[in-house]
Amino acid sequence: MIIFPAIDIKDGTCVRLIKGDYTTAHKVAEDAVETAKSFQSAGVDWIHMVDLDGAKDAKPMNSRLVFDVLANTDLKVEIGGGIRNMETISFYIERGVSRIILGSVALRNPQLVKEAVGQYGDKIAVGIDALNGKVAAEGWIEQSEVDYITLAKEMESVGVKTIIFTDISRDGTLTGPNFEMLDALNRAVSCDIIASGGVSNLKDIYDLKALALYGAICGKAIYTGDLSLSQAVSAAKGERI
Repeated sequence: MIIFPAIDIKDGTCVRLIKGDYTTAHKVAEDAVETAKSFQSAGVDWIHMVDLDGAKDAKPMNSRLVFDVLANTDLKVEIGGGIRNMETISFYIERGVSRIILGSVALRNPQLVKEAVGQYGDKIAVGIDALNGKVAAEGWIEQSEVDYITLAKEMESVGVKTIIFTDISRDGTLTGPNFEMLDALNRAVSCDIIASGGVSNLKDIYDLKALALYGAICGKAIYTGDLSLSQAVSAAKGERI
């Protein structure tokens, strides 16, 4: 299993939210590049970045920081937030981003996802964020009536290989991932599943690995010190700590 440490950007600053509520944003690190370098030193190969301003404004707002991380580390970057068209997808990929995360647009415009997958293959992932099992969109501001597994199957049918699933009620709470929903999703589709939201300690990493998931995103627990990133990497490889 791959560990993806997270850097969420709002107003050019590294922040974390609680349950996706923008009013709960608080700074967790001074500098995105230095934070990314520390992640690399802990042994990760990937970093998960979210442009929170972009997610709300429907266009990239913090791309400079993404490119700064690319330029100053050897990490592979996956980026989400504000990516709504092929121009933005190409903008990131042509500048070295390894994976694009399409979120709201998967719900609103599945044809774009199909087009993106046709052009960029497994560089395209879909983020499915759910509250009470129903998909949320537009930076989690809007709630739909679409079941998360229904959307996942639709994305699988257009060729998506990677799905990042977030239970919004767990995100930023350090209460543990929603293992039941993750397991159901992993069994329902052939896509690689990345768990996001709620990872709080090393046991969560072992339990996620036991579900045979592709990856796990770790955010708040790294910044609070509840989870050692280097230990998470070892646990994800199956090593006992």
